[in-house]
Amino acid sequence: MLPNDFLVRLQAHTASFAKAVETNEGGWIIKGFIDVYRRIYTISVDTKITSKVLELLLFPMFVEFGKDSGLRIELSPHQNFYPDLTFVHDGSGRKFAIDIKTTYRIDDSNVNGMTLGAFTVAYPVVPGSSKYGMAT
Repeated sequence: MLPNDFLVRLQAHTASFAKAVETNEGGWIIKGFIDVYRRIYTISVDTKITSKVLELLLFPMFVEFGKDSGLRIELSPHQNFYPDLTFVHDGSGRKFAIDIKTTYRIDDSNVNGMTLGAFTVAYPVVPGSSKYGMAT
């Protein structure tokens, strides 16, 4: 599988992601957390929380994408490693990195910026912070 093939397939598959996180009315399907004493904690808009919730909800969709595309999925061995997910093509062994980032909409046309973590891939990877290293 070539990089452009992967991108086209992934972009087509992301059209189904909304059903994993939204109700038919467009609201979040997750409203909060419940502890063992049945106390309910609502989800804040903190991107660290929303990004983790999105990762948990979307993971089965990424697994489905991998199976449908002949790709094996590998998870990052550590929280601070890049990438979050690696897809490995069964036939060629070619690897495709996915790093999940979140932001929020300011209005219908604009999103807020992303944290610096979203841009670190533009810089050399710190030794030991990537499962496979980076091709140059």
